[in-house]
Amino acid sequence: MLRTAALDTQLTDLLAHVGIVLFYLVVWGLVFAGTALFVGAFIPFITGDSLLFASGLIAAAASGVNIWVLAIGTGIAAFAGDQVGFWLGRKYGRPYLDRRGGPRTRKAIARTEWFYTTFGWWSVVIARFVPWGRVFVPVIAGVGRMGYLRFSSANLVGALCWGVGLTVIGYFAASVPGVKTAAYVIAGVVIAASVVAGIRAWRADRASRSQTAAAEPR
Repeated sequence: MLRTAALDTQLTDLLAHVGIVLFYLVVWGLVFAGTALFVGAFIPFITGDSLLFASGLIAAAASGVNIWVLAIGTGIAAFAGDQVGFWLGRKYGRPYLDRRGGPRTRKAIARTEWFYTTFGWWSVVIARFVPWGRVFVPVIAGVGRMGYLRFSSANLVGALCWGVGLTVIGYFAASVPGVKTAAYVIAGVVIAASVVAGIRAWRADRASRSQTAAAEPR
């Protein structure tokens, strides 16, 4: 909450100095850079949930800022950022990931690989709400040669839920008490459903491996 309040103040000052169009562009640019340029790996609170929620609050308080222009643009920026990350992973492969940062980043990459392997399609959606996952899942999906249409469909769902959803929630939270809490409850239900799907996929994969091993000649 402190980070959101501080970011809210900074965005208000930004809007006062640069005007509405540049305000849109700065928010969209930060969302895009968070995944496409790996900025989110180093300053996730400026490119993540807090930015979206605070920008929605600003839209509710400032005259002239259209929440739907802001929210849809944020969703497009989120979608485009992940598409770039996916393309980088697909084009440059694992060596590209290995060059990213130091030990802390490599640990995040290792966690993300497990996350992607476990949850597959759902990992792209869930990752939107996880700072390190948001940055690395698209690239790892590209490295893992995930189908383009399959990735894009998951990316679209994630961009709508996260990019558009959190921005609009921030807007309504300014006038409707309890909206933010309800949003996290909904997100929790979605994530829980995804975890169940991931466990089922893991068990199915394990059973398949056991059957393959049993069928091999000794």
